[in-house]
Parts: sequence; C-alpha cells; structure tokens
Amino acid sequence: MNPQPGTERTELIDQLELLAAEVGRVMHELKCDPALVACSNEDLVRVLTTSGQILRHTEGALIAAVDQVAVRSSSPEVSERMTIQHGCHDVSELTQRATLAAPATVARWRRAGKAIHRETSMVSGELLPAVLPQLREAMITGHVGVDGLLAAAKPLADLARRVDHGPLLQADAALAAAARGEGAEGPVSACADLLGIHATVWASVLDPDGTEPKDTKAAQRRGITLGAEVDGIVPVRGGLLSEVAAMLVRVTDATGSPRTQHDTGGVRFVPSDADPGDDPYEDAVGPLDDRTTAQKRHDAFATALMAAAASGSLPTIGGAAPTLIVHVREEDLVEGHGTAHSDAGAPLPMRAAHAVGCAGIVQRVLLGPEGRILRIGTAERVFNKHQRRAIALRDGGCVIPGCGVPPAWCEIHHVHEHAQGGATHTDNGVLICWFHHRYHQQAGWAIRMNRGIPEIRAPRWYDPDQRWRTVTTSPTRLRDTLGAAPP
Repeated sequence: MNPQPGTERTELIDQLELLAAEVGRVMHELKCDPALVACSNEDLVRVLTTSGQILRHTEGALIAAVDQVAVRSSSPEVSERMTIQHGCHDVSELTQRATLAAPATVARWRRAGKAIHRETSMVSGELLPAVLPQLREAMITGHVGVDGLLAAAKPLADLARRVDHGPLLQADAALAAAARGEGAEGPVSACADLLGIHATVWASVLDPDGTEPKDTKAAQRRGITLGAEVDGIVPVRGGLLSEVAAMLVRVTDATGSPRTQHDTGGVRFVPSDADPGDDPYEDAVGPLDDRTTAQKRHDAFATALMAAAASGSLPTIGGAAPTLIVHVREEDLVEGHGTAHSDAGAPLPMRAAHAVGCAGIVQRVLLGPEGRILRIGTAERVFNKHQRRAIALRDGGCVIPGCGVPPAWCEIHHVHEHAQGGATHTDNGVLICWFHHRYHQQAGWAIRMNRGIPEIRAPRWYDPDQRWRTVTTSPTRLRDTLGAAPP
C-alpha cells in the first residue's frame, strides 16, 4: 500500500522545489554564456566542480525516486500499480514523461536503483539495509552519481550470491571511501572509471573463479553471421570474445592510416618554386583520409584476412590454402568494365577483380563457344617470397606517403597491370595496403616505376606542383638518402 502524505514528504518536496527555483534563478540572472566567458580558468574549473556536485545530488534523488516508482508499480493487482494510475505503460514511460529524459537515461537510473535498493522486511515491515549500504550513503551525500554507482556496483552485483556478506561489505566500504576521497590512494575523489577499476579488482579478489561462468557463457554466445548481399554489402552481425575484439582493435591500430581529415602534420609536398617562408597549402581543402572509424576497422579486418590466408599457417581446403576465387572474362578485365564473380556466387566490382588478380594467383581458362574447356593455363604466382622480401626492403611499407602500414600487412601491386602483360618482377611491383590498393586511383594518387624505383604523384589538391617523387620508409634506403654513415 502506498504511504500516506506526511510531514517528511512535504518537506522533501518543498526543499526540492526551492532548490530547482534557486538554480533556475541563478542561471537566468547570470545568462550563463557571458558569465562563463568572463570566468578565469580557475573559476571555470570551479563551475565544473560545483555543477558536478549539483548533478550528483540530483541524480541521487532521481535514482531513489525511480526505484520507489518501480516498487509501487510491481503490485500483482494491476489497478494498484502507480504506472497504471498515471496512465503509463511502465516505469520507463512514467519517468520519461516526468523528467523529459531519454529511455536510455531512464534505464541507467533503474539499474543504479537496483544497486542501492532496500527491501522491506516481510516480518516487521521495516526497510532492510541495501546490499551495498556504503555506496548508497555516498550517493545520498553526493559523492557518487549514476556513472560512479554503476561502475562500482556492476562488478559486485553477482557476488552477493556467491561470497560471504562480510567481505562484500568490506569492498563496499572501500569503494565508498574512494568515492569520498578517503581511500588508500589519497585525498582525491575517484572518478567513475577509477571506481570501476577498483570494483573489478575487488571482485577478482573476493571471487577468483567468478570469471569462469561468464567466460563459458561468452564462449557459447560468440559467433558471426553473414547476411545476404545487398548492393555490394554483406551485413554482419554477432559478437566477438573480448580477446578477439581486442586483437581486432590492435590490428586496426596497426593498419589504420595516421592521416586524418584534421591532421596538420604528415607528408607535405612543396612546389619547387615556392618561397621558403610560404605555406602554399594553408588554404588547401580535402581530407587525407576521410574513412570513418567503422570503415577503417573493416579495412583492417580485410587486411588481416588476406595476411592470414597468405601466411601458409591456415588449414588447407582441398589440399590448397584458403583462396578467394574470382571469375571474370578476360576482355572485361582488360577493358575495365563488366562484372566479376566470387566462387561464392556474389558479384564483384571490376576494381575488386583487378586487386585480387594483382595480389594473388592468375590462372587462365580458355572456353569454347559452347562452354567446353579447351585449355587450362598454369597458375602464375604473382610474386614469390624472395621477390616480396626484396620489395619490402626497398619500399619499407605502403608506398602511399604517410600511410604507415608495415610490409607484412601489405599486398604487392603490379604497377603495369598483370592482365595487360605487366611482368611479375621487382621492377614492376610495389608494396601497398589493402585500402590504397583498391582506392588509390579513385583518391587521385598515381604510381609509376622509374628504373625500378617507385615514384608517387599526389592528388592535385595535395600537391599542386604535381611532381613525381620517390618514396620509401625503408630505414636502409633512408640512411643512404640522408648520407648517414653506417653504425
């Protein structure tokens, strides 16, 4: 049954309404923006600190209130539920209407409420202590807000069913002390991330075997599902184990170009007739690498797959290494139009066929007018391991300036296309990453060989002088170029 109105209730509401009115008055009178502009750096930090205190106090009230709404909306009798009495479908809808918050925000308040919830005794009707009473008190005093409460409570949430209550209370007290700035680390209040780290450590100490059930469940849920191809894109859904995801992040870091749209450094081409003090590119526009983070992650994943397939360490399929087979008519490949197909049946753009043929193995099959196989050519490996090592020594990595992808992650590009008679020779091959192999021409980069040395011409917006320039990141060649003496 809902509590009856009383003195405590009236005082709480009066105080909150006075507080809201006072904050509103201050913000209106100061007109906020001009007042902040006039602040010194030190005063601006104080604004942040004080606003954070107000926010944490407010969040404490919201968390407790939402938890109470949930309690009053859990009656078996539908008509007695608070949500129904206020014409709302559930607690989230009622809270959204009352606070104007988004559903995700309300969901976080509800999770935080469960962490500090106090059950009612079935015998005496009194409120029992919360599972984490010290963190609840830290929330009430404004030392921890919803972020810190969730970060601290989540690692400990499942421990209540597996560990003794005493050690759990010890962890609760230590985390609350850290939130108040009274922990062993010193008189500095721990932020939400640091509270999460402390809580994770406590959970591992109190329940060292607790990760096993989680790991088993994660192993059962892992998986990747490929959908049907639509407009050249195959949708992917699923989940990665944490260590696999971490490895993908590292691969992305290793292969992602450091050149971004907002980069102010990197390689800069200066016209030969420019004055030494001029910056001819101060008004230049156009991104160096405008890929999104998701696109870079895709390209890194593609690079890792290509490197793994070429490594020789994967299991074989039909006696051969895993190989992407692309079918394309020779005349279409030479003329640069038409459609190629993978052995899975999916259509591929001609650009992909060029890239696969350039970096992989080419085998010509001659068919008669009615489809009869007339001749099967010998599979021609584009570049062998000895050539690849020599090219890596010469180029050092992807030849597009500033890319930074190392040799082991690069493909080898036929400067004079293999399908048009380009030789499989070190004088005709350059290291290039997966992304630039497919899109360097589209982005305006040009590559040529000059007496066996790669030369690059940058896009016009990047290099108005349009000069061909030798490029390398090979330490050996750079030492020679700079005239450095051998060690």
